[in-house]
Formats: sequence, C-alpha cells, structure tokens
Amino acid sequence: MNEQRTGPIGHVRRAAVAEWGTLYSTVRAELVRKKFAAVPLATTATLLVLLFSIVQHLPGGERFVTHVGVVKAALPLDVSLLRTPLSLYVPALDLPVWGALAQVFLVFGIAELVLGRRLTLVVAYACTLAGTLFARIGVAIGPDHLFGFPPEVAHVRDTGPSAAVVALAVVIAFRCRAWFTGGLVAAVMIGEAIVLPNLAGLEHVAALVAAALIAAAMEVFGDFWPRVLAGVTAATSVATEARRRRVSVAP
Repeated sequence: MNEQRTGPIGHVRRAAVAEWGTLYSTVRAELVRKKFAAVPLATTATLLVLLFSIVQHLPGGERFVTHVGVVKAALPLDVSLLRTPLSLYVPALDLPVWGALAQVFLVFGIAELVLGRRLTLVVAYACTLAGTLFARIGVAIGPDHLFGFPPEVAHVRDTGPSAAVVALAVVIAFRCRAWFTGGLVAAVMIGEAIVLPNLAGLEHVAALVAAALIAAAMEVFGDFWPRVLAGVTAATSVATEARRRRVSVAP
C-alpha cells in the first residue's frame, strides 16, 4: 500500500490534486448546490451558437447573421462595437459547429461556476473586443510591421467564441492556481500564432494578453472594495455605538 502511494500513480494523483483540486471542489460544490440551474449562462451561450449555426446555413440566413453578428476590420468602428456582443456566438462557416458547442458549454460553464456570471461575461466580451481591436490595428499599420496584416484581412469574418474560450480558460486557471494548465493554454496559443501566423492565431494571443491583465487586476484589486466597504461598515458601527453611549450617559 505504501509503495502504491509513493509510486508513479501516487505522484500523478498528488500532482492532479495540486493542479485541479481547487477547481474540482469549487465546480462540484456549485453543481451539488444548484444542480442543472448552475450554468444558465453557459446553456444560453451554447444555444445561441447552435442557433446562429443553423440560421446562417438557411436560405438568406447568412445575410441576416452577417448584419447582426459578423464583424470585419473593414466595417466602421461603431458598427463593429454594436455587433461584437453577438459576434461571440457566430461560429465559423468552415469549421464543425460541434467543437464550438462543446468548448462554449464546458469552458463557459466552468467559468460561470468559478468566476460567477458577471465576471464571465466581462472576461468573454472584453477579450473578444481586444482581439477585434487588434485586428483593426493590424490592418491599419499594414504588413510591413511585425503585427500588421495585409489589406485583404480587413474583409475576413472576425467572429466566433474561440477568443473568449481561451481568455476564460486562462482566468479560471489563474483563479484556481492551476499554473500548469494556464501555462499550457498560453503555450499552445503562442505556438499556434508562430507556426500558423494568421488572424485567428494572433487574435488568440491578444485575448490571452487581455485575460492575463484582467486576472492580475483581479488578484491585486479583487478584494479592495469589499475591504473598504467592511472598513466603512465597521467605522460606522463604532461611531453609532459611541454616540449611543454618549446619549445614554447624558444628564
């Protein structure tokens, strides 16, 4: 028994617990407490991806989806900003939608349980927007620069949930201290951008950088305002108690 605990299996088990123990316990506790009502955001996001996938393959559907949720660097900035929220749920035409559905449900679901709905939405949209703005800047500076793009990239569909999925995975790993997992995601995205230098790969790196900044900000300032509020509440309670005592001893 002791040999099994100290052998390779034991080392793998301890490493897995150290890497994913916090994540597993958090997800399990929320699922046990709320059951199927635990991930309404992930369920809605998955259904939206499925809906857009079906609609854009119907007659006239691609034109409708293009007008409500497809973003391109050639579009005016205000139009891109208006379409960005829905662009997150528009899958690529040339990729199997089932992969996108599985990614969205799994990663959005875990993020919803670990980060909460509000922060999940903030990370997903902020990092998707970071990728979109990066594409516009790359087209504007041109192919002569390191991160520039040729003019024809401005007309490429810049949509899909992949940037949000990458960003959420990084923030989840940071929150749960799953450093190896977060590093692996970052390494894969950077490797993809180096081996296949295209718009999607570089946008993933932009989303990765934005996610790292958000995670760092959460670490530094995440408990700042709750601590301030707790301090104000405590000071108010002390002042109220002192005033009550002065009133009670007054002649």
